[in-house]
Amino acid sequence: MMRSLAAATLIMLAAFVGQTSPASAQDKTPPYWASIASGEAMMRTGPGRNYPGTWLYKRRDLPVRVVKIYPNWRMIEDSDGAKGWMLVTLLSDQRTAIVKPGQPRPIYLEASEASRVRYRAEPGVVGRIEQCASGWCHITIGKRAGYVRTTDVWGVGDNETVE
Repeated sequence: MMRSLAAATLIMLAAFVGQTSPASAQDKTPPYWASIASGEAMMRTGPGRNYPGTWLYKRRDLPVRVVKIYPNWRMIEDSDGAKGWMLVTLLSDQRTAIVKPGQPRPIYLEASEASRVRYRAEPGVVGRIEQCASGWCHITIGKRAGYVRTTDVWGVGDNETVE
């Protein structure tokens, strides 16, 4: 009786850990979007800790594009076009986007350019994407939310739908 209870507990624990793991949805077919889950994440020249590091990311939630997979490693591309390998546990399936270079971009109250501009986001600002449709994304930057054109951010396709 105790063995079956312990086994059931282990199975439930494994299922729970699998759901909350930062890389739980990282078994997708590339290319796909992800984000950096850790405050420090090393990009490497190859898929292993023995390969030299090329870049140390110190900013959580930066969007990345996964372009290739290898067991426990993902080749990623960042918004500047840099490519390298990152351990899958350092990535999250949380959708984020970074405001593209240039002028500050308007964040609207509703998904329409006729809507009131709530605020403007400076280039390099990162926000969490809630949903996207018809060229617009609902984005949360800190405690402020609104709608941004998909063409103003890097981290979603121009006409991608995110639910």
